[in-house]
Amino acid sequence: MDVRDNLIEAVRVALVGLGVEPPGALQLERPANPDHGDWSTNAAMASAKAAGRNPRQLGTELAAALEADPPAHVVGVEVAGPGFVNFRLADTWLHDVLRDVVAGGEDRFARHDAGAGERVIVEFVSANPTGPLHAGHGRGACFGDSVARLYERVGHPVQREFYINDRGTQMRLYADSLAARATGDEVPEGGYRGQYIVDWAAEMPADADPLEWGYARALADQRAVLESLHIHFDTWFSERSLIGSGAVEATLADLRAAGAAYDEDGAVWLRSSDHGDDKDRVLVKSDGEFTYLLPDVAYHRDKFTRAERLVNILGADHHGYVARVHAAMQALGHDPSELEVAITQMVNLQRDGHEVKLSKRTGDIVELAEVVSEVGADAARFTYLLQSVDSAQTFDLDLVASQVNENPVFYVQYANARIHSIVRRAAESGFVRPDLADTDLSVLGHPRELRLLRDLHELPDTVLRAAGERAPHQITTWVRDLASDFHGFYHDCRVMGDDVDADHTAARLWLVEAVRVGIAVALDLLGIDAPEEMWRGDEGESS
Repeated sequence: MDVRDNLIEAVRVALVGLGVEPPGALQLERPANPDHGDWSTNAAMASAKAAGRNPRQLGTELAAALEADPPAHVVGVEVAGPGFVNFRLADTWLHDVLRDVVAGGEDRFARHDAGAGERVIVEFVSANPTGPLHAGHGRGACFGDSVARLYERVGHPVQREFYINDRGTQMRLYADSLAARATGDEVPEGGYRGQYIVDWAAEMPADADPLEWGYARALADQRAVLESLHIHFDTWFSERSLIGSGAVEATLADLRAAGAAYDEDGAVWLRSSDHGDDKDRVLVKSDGEFTYLLPDVAYHRDKFTRAERLVNILGADHHGYVARVHAAMQALGHDPSELEVAITQMVNLQRDGHEVKLSKRTGDIVELAEVVSEVGADAARFTYLLQSVDSAQTFDLDLVASQVNENPVFYVQYANARIHSIVRRAAESGFVRPDLADTDLSVLGHPRELRLLRDLHELPDTVLRAAGERAPHQITTWVRDLASDFHGFYHDCRVMGDDVDADHTAARLWLVEAVRVGIAVALDLLGIDAPEEMWRGDEGESS
């Protein structure tokens, strides 16, 4: 049992022994100030009112009971403030963390079963197949894939899905633009004028159908750049296939039957205002053509036949979309909370301190493929995942492409490379690391060593929280902190040498292995490689 679980159970038993009913959700947290101990609980304050007791006095009694029969690793119990009970633990609890990390390895450490049995479809990117993906798409793409990885890590069966918007006006304009460029005619009003249209039109066979050929060409281009970012979709769902199946008409009929759709001014409307939207929305226009909303409703209904929870990753221009789709789902009998939507904010590309606005190929966007080509897939993914997607992001191309400590992905990957360098040097020196069971971990007491073990203990909780909040940036933050602490350990704690005894070398090699596992788990959740060797140009040092 984890040390925190042991402490929580000990507090619960002690409260019962004092004749107090423990609170339903017993909290145990790390104090913000480490001088206050390793762990703290507000259990006395949370229980005092119902028990008719003074919180501080109950805290004092609780501390005395826990000191009389201390849980494992506890060396001190103190009362603070209005009734907090703080625990001081021996370093041995952190040595148990090392054992847990090594025993779990990359496959099982920081893995949970909280989502077991609940299928999730994560839909992301879902761009029109009318051209290359742009740099803004990259943020949603990397975020969506990492969210899917987090869901998988906590036990959900996950399906990654790309909804292909292959119907409607934009597709016709795209096909007409290709056809015009192929014959030298003027692009139609509202058509596509990027350089890629010229290039692709030149590739298109003379006898090809511009709509079908262009559709396949754009989709292949989008698929290629996504795969270069280690993003692979389980399903590419065509909107046209949905239209052809009759699912849209069936959905409209059911909306009518539920009283959620009505006719007015020759159009068909969704009563979305009955479910929190600011106004009703058109489902079928007066000319009989579907709006984008009706097929979307039918599509989400289809997804609910394949999963219990839906997650949509959308661009910054989709804020109004959420309420109307939730309204339609509720009208059709689904719980709106089972459809979660994350809106990704804009990305501002910079080079030399100035915004990058234009692309050589397209003239009006910066292609995602250009970004990946310039900085690399790992650096691109890490950068897109550095912060919460609900805030605007500045993407500094110069920094992201550099091999300096200020570049976050380089800093983390270099920590991993250093670990492998240490292991290689140990092997070259002839040192044979003993089995963990035969290793004296009590020699691990340096603040740098203990800090690394505290970091590792936090990862399982961080994974669970990041999955629940759809927040991969919490993993990015965690692994950056771990890398920083490891670089500090590397400089302050020699693993081997004439001044390091065999016990310290053995214990530190196992500590290094535990850090390697933590980095590997985190980078996998971010979809980033963990290289075993790198070169840092600023110091002329390789690892």
